[in-house]
Formats: sequence, structure tokens, C-alpha cells
Amino acid sequence: MYNFTNEQIERYSRHIILDEVGGMGQTKLLESKVLLIGAGGLGSPIGVYLAAAGVGTLGIVDDDVVDLSNLQRQILHGTSDIGIPKTESAEATIAEMNPDVKVIPHNDRISSENAFTLLEQYDLIVDGCDNFPTRYLLNDACVMLGKPIVHGSISQFEGQVTVLYPGKGPCYRCIFSEPPPPGMVPNCQEAGVFGVLPGIIGTIQAIEAIKILLDIGEPLIGTLLLFNALSMDFKRLKLRQQDDCPMCGENQTITELIDYEEFCQVQW
Repeated sequence: MYNFTNEQIERYSRHIILDEVGGMGQTKLLESKVLLIGAGGLGSPIGVYLAAAGVGTLGIVDDDVVDLSNLQRQILHGTSDIGIPKTESAEATIAEMNPDVKVIPHNDRISSENAFTLLEQYDLIVDGCDNFPTRYLLNDACVMLGKPIVHGSISQFEGQVTVLYPGKGPCYRCIFSEPPPPGMVPNCQEAGVFGVLPGIIGTIQAIEAIKILLDIGEPLIGTLLLFNALSMDFKRLKLRQQDDCPMCGENQTITELIDYEEFCQVQW
């Protein structure tokens, strides 16, 4: 078991007294490596709670800088961070919160060229991105590597969470076989987003990530959790793996990473 310092025993005491976590579970967290895709609306609460929980290594992928319009929802950043890289701001915030956590900033956009190099270093991927090319890229790369993804997305007042776990449930292509037509799904800049919403969805993603790392509870594998902030409704949809899925089906036809911008007909 991890050789806890007195400070760590106090810091994680509320975890350690839980039968489902205990000292062994906290040791697992401190030895875990999680890659967070995005340090924005979803990535902020995810990063905050994974760091507070004591996830020992937290990689953060984001190539953007902090903007004033981010601060309505992106709680990793503050006014004094405007103009600096989000990975840098996130690293500073997390260092102040929990010095046990090693943050590895990846100030870059994940792509078909660097995906395997990035993903293979980590135990679990948490998807806080805001675009379809990255979602399909993460899905395909993680299926090939056997890495689980905690997926989340938001729009206006609604959000969703699921766990994509290769070999245990459907992949993203089983749920969304094709990306929506260009312009069909507006981004947050175009459609707006309720500032508190990513806090709810991101926190649920953090819960799912910790459950997977500790192997406790029932992760949302094969279940899509939907949330509507206006009606305060949660709904669960059962998902199943599709036999004809080109990525994880019986006759896999996708065997390498592709041009996902072209696949989604997106221009950056």
C-alpha cells in the first residue's frame, strides 16, 4: 500500500473511511494516470474533482488560451489568466489545490498523428471536448488501444454522459454511426450554454472516472445518461453494441486512424 504521509492521511481521510475506497483505493487513485481532453467547460469540473480526489497523474490536452467569455463556466481559470494557455492556467490551479497531483500539460490539439502517443501513456481518458472530429478520433484510437473513455457533451441547457469501454459495451460509433451534417449542431459560441450545466455534467464524468479507477459501483457502460437543466430531469437510455459497427463490430472495417475533419466535413 502507498506510504501515506500524515498530511495525506488528513487530506484523504473522508475517502479512506469509506469501505468502498479505503487506503487501498486511495493508493489506486494516487497511482492512476488520467488524460483529460479539454480544459474548458467540462474539463474544468472534471479536472477540479479528479485533482481533489488525488488522481496522481493528470494529463491535460488543450491548445486554446483563456478568454473573458470562458469565465462564465470554466472554473479552472480566473480573470488574471486571460490570454495564457488553458493548460498553464489549469496546472497552476491544480497545483494550488493538491500538490500530490502531477499535471502533464499537452498544449496541442489531439490528432491522428499524435493520438496513440498521447493516449497510450494513460489508464483512462475523460472526454471534455466540444467537437465531433475529436470524439470520433478518441473513440477509434481508444478501441484500438483498449482504453476506456468517459464521454460527456453539453448544449444550451442539456447534457449527456456515457462510458465507452472496449470489450464491455458499445463504442461511440455504435451510438452515432455518422456525424451530423455540417451546421446541424451549433457550438456553444453559436448557441450559448447555461453556465452551471458543464459543472453538473463534468462532475458526473469525474464520478464515473473515479468509479472506473477504483472498480466500484456500476459505471455508465451501455447507458446514456441525459440531463435537462430546465426541467431538472435525468433520463437513462440503454445502449447496445451494434454487430455491424465498423469499429467494434464482428467485421471491423476501420483498422487505422483517418482524417476526422474530412469525415465530419469540418474546417477548423
